[in-house]
Amino acid sequence: MDNKSELDRYWMQRALELARRGIGVTSPNPAVGCVILDCAGQVCGEGWHEYDLLDHAEVAALKIAAQHAGQRLKGGTAYVTLEPCNHTGRTGPCTEALIAAGLKRVVAATIDPNPAVAGHGMEALQASGLETALGVCEAEARRLNEGFARWSRHRRPLVLMKVAMSLDGRIAPAVGQHNLRQPYWITSEAARMAVQPLRWQADAAMVGVDTVLADDPMLTDRSGLRRRRPLLRMVLDSALRMPLDSKMIATARNDVVIFTVSKDEARVNELRRHSLRVEVLPAEAGRVPLGKVLDKLGEEGILTLLTETGTRLNTALLAGGMVDRVHLFMSPQIMGSDAVPAFRGMANPIRIAQVEVERYGNDLGLCSLLRDPWETGSRN
Repeated sequence: MDNKSELDRYWMQRALELARRGIGVTSPNPAVGCVILDCAGQVCGEGWHEYDLLDHAEVAALKIAAQHAGQRLKGGTAYVTLEPCNHTGRTGPCTEALIAAGLKRVVAATIDPNPAVAGHGMEALQASGLETALGVCEAEARRLNEGFARWSRHRRPLVLMKVAMSLDGRIAPAVGQHNLRQPYWITSEAARMAVQPLRWQADAAMVGVDTVLADDPMLTDRSGLRRRRPLLRMVLDSALRMPLDSKMIATARNDVVIFTVSKDEARVNELRRHSLRVEVLPAEAGRVPLGKVLDKLGEEGILTLLTETGTRLNTALLAGGMVDRVHLFMSPQIMGSDAVPAFRGMANPIRIAQVEVERYGNDLGLCSLLRDPWETGSRN
């Protein structure tokens, strides 16, 4: 690797650090970071995007750079984790700001995943005589914005499936061996704490009503980290069995939505009086249609959905090809065949090519991408 490549990687890593500051506060926009070097190669500006502050990362960094570098900004270099935009939305094009600043070079980690704009930002910079480079730290940059990529390309959220299970793939004791409406912990507290960052990074979290009846979860983001949008808490409840004394209803602040196929208007209105949103969808085989749920979330700009569901929904989501990434938390215990399985009746095995492994005390965390949200293809 030559010195230029090493420097590019060094500064892009810094831009990625900045981009991560936007997690939780950029949605439905991507998390982006930018570093500006002056003509002498010295840092003169840094920035990252926050949705409510409007400025994209490049503009935020350029404003600081203009104050500190002055004329030294001309001939400088910008490192940005996502291709600069070349269109007008809530703000003007970042490409125009970079060109107007007199920069000589722009290095981007990855193209914009939106097919309508992908590559056009880099083309605009090149047409104005700027030197460009693309693909530095690309894998890390794409990992950061998997939700934005899935939504941009398919208008559906990225689906992250979280499952806590025993070594033999069980998620709860056998029926009758567990007090209903009380959580039964499979994994350790350390592993459970690792779930909170997943909720923080997600726009929505989903359970089935069977999970509510069994465990009575709150499904809240307890990470303590800053977020712009309240976590949307979702329950799939075909027959509207949601108990009115559940913790989710007790803590609802217009942030809980129930998807159902029930036409029981009295029950729907009763739930709505408890500050719940109820979405009635057409049934598929008597169940809530998962594809239509994802479509509805996409319409609302939900980029990432975390599923914390039980056997039936875990199986349906995987079998339907709707899961993008899995997070499995495995406890070193064997619960036996009478215990509740994480999955049942899979017609075809799900093969995982690459697995990231973490340890949480004696528990293991396994994470893997099942399908690349940056690629075009199936919309499921």
